[in-house]
Amino acid sequence: MSSLSSFSDGTRAVHAGLPLPEVGEPFLPGPVFAAPYHLDPVTGPGANGYARTEHPTRQALESAIGALEGGPTLVFSSGQAAITALLLAVARTGDTVAIPSDGYFTVRAFADGFLRDLGVRSVAVPTAGPYPDFTGVRLVLLETPANPGLDVCDIRALSAAAHAAGALVAVDNTTATPLGQNPLALGADLVVASGTKALTGHSDVLLGYVSATDPTLLARVETWRKQTGAVPGAFDAWLAHRSIATLDLRLARQTANAAAVAELLLSRSDVTGVRWPGLPSDPSYPIASSQMRRIPGVVSFDLGSAERVGRFLAAAELVFAATSFGGVHTTADRRAQWGDDTPPGFVRFSCGIEDTADLLADLTQALSA
Repeated sequence: MSSLSSFSDGTRAVHAGLPLPEVGEPFLPGPVFAAPYHLDPVTGPGANGYARTEHPTRQALESAIGALEGGPTLVFSSGQAAITALLLAVARTGDTVAIPSDGYFTVRAFADGFLRDLGVRSVAVPTAGPYPDFTGVRLVLLETPANPGLDVCDIRALSAAAHAAGALVAVDNTTATPLGQNPLALGADLVVASGTKALTGHSDVLLGYVSATDPTLLARVETWRKQTGAVPGAFDAWLAHRSIATLDLRLARQTANAAAVAELLLSRSDVTGVRWPGLPSDPSYPIASSQMRRIPGVVSFDLGSAERVGRFLAAAELVFAATSFGGVHTTADRRAQWGDDTPPGFVRFSCGIEDTADLLADLTQALSA
């Protein structure tokens, strides 16, 4: 990790997690398809014993993500597997956790269901505030920018307030990616994210991860993973590692597209509620512009009704109707259909890497239709 720290984001993404050059060997070794490994007949396992607990392809991916996030990393079979592992490894009966009221809805459902049944109380807090006194809270979970509303919070300030109250801080870095911001460097104890989204970016991998600089804290999460088995397969881990190499390039086009899309949407009287943290007029802009190195390619807006969203998506040629975000293809979905507390016409629009002029032309004709 330290050998890459002096390089820029694009260089770090290309080289993260690669082995030292060796004549006759590939840059990125192919996936290892093995569950058990040879043991020493006397001393037992060497570097690898059993794939649920150790796996070379998975460990290479963890090294890559860790180099970008700035701390040792564990990967999981999905983002939800990662965030539930974090919550269950850290929280105990009688604890209180603070979670985003406007973040990923499945996390709130998990807190209101399984965590509550285990005797863990949850408090929902808006990403943009107001924030409660964190005294008595075990863990403060932030999601910034929040999905899907795109509010942003000051990681450094909230981490300081939480730590003063004796709470741990975890930041969901899915929307921003580690090239957008590094929460561990801003004071967070843990980072959690779905690698399914922009990190891998090709809509072909389910992946999650947890990063932390405290080895004791990360060991608790690793023990949970070992004992529950929520690990990604070898090929998924290899695909993810391969895809990270283009992260900087993909994000650059997605951000440029989002800036153009947001300006176009603002110019139309038939669109309301346009949000993108890169807009100087956006409520999130002051914090986002100082805290983030790159603004993600996700824009949100309101078309007024579910029926109008349906007509817009049917008319678009380049905008796929799909959930998830951060992929190379532009996608959009109406969030109320999934359980988000949003108006019926609220749209999450994820810019892909299409040519900007083509995307704007298609967006214009689809809205007009």
